[in-house]
Amino acid sequence: MTRLLVLQLDDDDPLARLGDWLAGAGAVLDIAKPHERPLPATLDGYRGVVCLGGAMGASDDVDHPWLADVRRLLAHAVAARVPTLAVCLGAQLLAAATGGQVRRGAHGPEVGVLLVAKRDVAAEDPLFAELPWTPDVLQFHRDEIALLPPAAELLASSPKYPNQAFRVGENAYGVQFHIETTPEVVATWARNDPEAAACARPGGLDPEQLESGHDDIREAWQPFAERFVRLAAGDLAERGAAGRRNLPLV
Repeated sequence: MTRLLVLQLDDDDPLARLGDWLAGAGAVLDIAKPHERPLPATLDGYRGVVCLGGAMGASDDVDHPWLADVRRLLAHAVAARVPTLAVCLGAQLLAAATGGQVRRGAHGPEVGVLLVAKRDVAAEDPLFAELPWTPDVLQFHRDEIALLPPAAELLASSPKYPNQAFRVGENAYGVQFHIETTPEVVATWARNDPEAAACARPGGLDPEQLESGHDDIREAWQPFAERFVRLAAGDLAERGAAGRRNLPLV
């Protein structure tokens, strides 16, 4: 049984499609909402951690004191080599918990269905190797990971904000973008933050565009989620093996 602890930091950012993909791959999901009740003191009994996003900032401890507990648990996951997938705010908290820096994005909000580009080193990563080189993602953030943690490996970038995906430690991953959303979730965010939504490309948040974009996101990221379950279960090849298999023969 591959039991995952899911940290849902905001009621408006549910596990949504990512939960379906993880459960379909055999994971058992325990959802913890740190804004409602304390987090577990340890990760005993869990094979992996998923940390979702939220509207608050990674260091907004005054208004959300439980953020310190989330950072502490993510740091513990890295130290204990518990496979971790941290999304948007979750990625920012993972970076901050392990020595990185998060700040308000210098180039304004990044919003909409956009592309990120894998770095060459991603070809040797067990989760990222099989992704397309420029997968579609859903962006909706104001803050940026300005500095990656020491020894973190950058796996994907975008022109606006370079630190889009990274691995810290053996198997803890942060992605600045979203893969879990539905068009309805994104529409809710746009209503709640019209200033950020106005930074999307014209028509980029129209229902038809969101539906089409989410189909493209599913094609790339559902297999990624399934690989994360295999990683948590201990069934995925070691780092480097996947990339070596895909190198062209000469």
